[in-house]
Amino acid sequence: MPGSYRDTGRLNATPRCGAKTRKGTPCQAPAIRGKTRCRMHGGRGSGAPRENRNGLKHGLFTLVEQERRRAVMDLMRKARATLREVE
Repeated sequence: MPGSYRDTGRLNATPRCGAKTRKGTPCQAPAIRGKTRCRMHGGRGSGAPRENRNGLKHGLFTLVEQERRRAVMDLMRKARATLREVE
């Protein structure tokens, strides 16, 4: 519509997030009401309980998996050392 404009006064007056972006500049997104950060920087929780086991995506970094990887790496080191002795 000619002559009309968007009223952004209230939006521009809202507090900003201010978290550092990857570029190092402050985030310019509006903060969540009652919080100091925006939705992308932790102003709003996911709503899931803290010990939510359903949040695991693949399990690569669980304690069990880390211990298994350590055991495999130890076996590989021992095998390499044995091969060096044989040669």
